[in-house]
Amino acid sequence: MTEKMTNLSPEQQVYFRFFNEVGIINQLSSTRAERNLPHGLTMSQYSVLNHFVRGLPPKSPLELANAFQVTKGAMTNTLKQLHKKGFVEIRPHEVDGRSKIVSISEAGRSAHQDALQVLGAAFADFIKSFEPQELADLIPMLEKVRIWLDENR
Repeated sequence: MTEKMTNLSPEQQVYFRFFNEVGIINQLSSTRAERNLPHGLTMSQYSVLNHFVRGLPPKSPLELANAFQVTKGAMTNTLKQLHKKGFVEIRPHEVDGRSKIVSISEAGRSAHQDALQVLGAAFADFIKSFEPQELADLIPMLEKVRIWLDENR
């Protein structure tokens, strides 16, 4: 435990350590993934493709920015790069002509599948180090934390 944490209560230390570990895991796993992503994809771009392959409907750039908790400008940049690669389709909104609607293209679905294959290989050593059940046991609590944070943003 660090010196700075000694002035925290034991309960506060647990919360701090929990979010610290989650943050470090996110940073390390994102860096490893991005180093291996195909098609010049960044983690942000892959995340947008991943969002759409879950069967979610087309969305406006603003809706995507809100979902990812980034600025509209940051999302617009990510979408422009995906569009240049042919991985998303951007068309005028049917009701509001000033707005756009974004959806994944077949090339984007294919790129996502390519990424899954590459990421499987990039994390093969991780997969060998943990039993599926060990990770499966963690998922319900992580989902509970995610749901709470999503509902309380």
